[in-house]
Amino acid sequence: MGINPNHPPVSGTVRRRWALVVALALMLLWGSNYSVQKAVMAQIGPGALVFARYLVTPACAIALLLWRHGWHWPRLERRDWLGLAGLALLGHIAHVNVMTQAMHLSTAFSSALISALGPMFTLLLVRVLHSQRFTRLQVGGVALAMAGVLVFLSDKVALMRTQGLGDLLLLLAALLFSAHTVAASRLFARHGVTLVMAYTTLLAMVPMLLINAPQALQVPWASLGAAVWGALLWSLAVASFAGWLAWGWLNDHLGVARTAPLLYLLPPVAGLISWLALGETFSALKIAGAMMAGVGVAATQFSCNPADGPRRRSP
Repeated sequence: MGINPNHPPVSGTVRRRWALVVALALMLLWGSNYSVQKAVMAQIGPGALVFARYLVTPACAIALLLWRHGWHWPRLERRDWLGLAGLALLGHIAHVNVMTQAMHLSTAFSSALISALGPMFTLLLVRVLHSQRFTRLQVGGVALAMAGVLVFLSDKVALMRTQGLGDLLLLLAALLFSAHTVAASRLFARHGVTLVMAYTTLLAMVPMLLINAPQALQVPWASLGAAVWGALLWSLAVASFAGWLAWGWLNDHLGVARTAPLLYLLPPVAGLISWLALGETFSALKIAGAMMAGVGVAATQFSCNPADGPRRRSP
């Protein structure tokens, strides 16, 4: 019996189904990680969490390099090391410290929603740096997203609450991460995401440990319960490190065009889990602002300028 060319091989269909299962599980994992980190920071503080992160993730990076390259790690040129040092400063020392402090001051839902603005900031930076024009839909999307954020933050900023400061820092963290994404694009193209991520993590380890050591030394680590230790290791080793490896696998199997929209599941998933686990509440104004921001980001990211041509690639 011949093979019908209109139907893909069964093995490919099965792989795509498993990839979809992994994708949905990853969104649940990442969405819950906001609440897990909030719970851990309530016990040890944000500085100690970052300190622990840069003990765990560099060890994971070394293990990954040994698995991929053995003891013969790729050698880089001097200009590449200078670029990696800049990425470590921007993406780790600046972004991670600001993001963690912001999450501690804000809420899990706010952290997920404002972090979802990252793709829009990335596109804006690419557009400005390359002097490209915006479509009307993109301009409308940016305006709608910004208006949604203002609506979402209105109750906090108006009352000068601590959470309002946290949300403003979250905006700064999203902008820092987008700047890191744009700056890293050339090194990603030359050396791959895995190598760049591993090397920048190792370069940032010592500065991050020194910056956060004062807070970490105040934590009674020996008296922490098993639940705190389990949540800490789960958040850092599984949700953060293994999660990004799974995300790379998904991009390879499904393609970025199919995986990128999945990130818009994070705010509602994070909000639902935060409501169930931490008792976070949401006003109608906050929900309306969140929906406006989400629709605006989606319109900005996925609309296409006809002048860019069919070969245009989103960052």
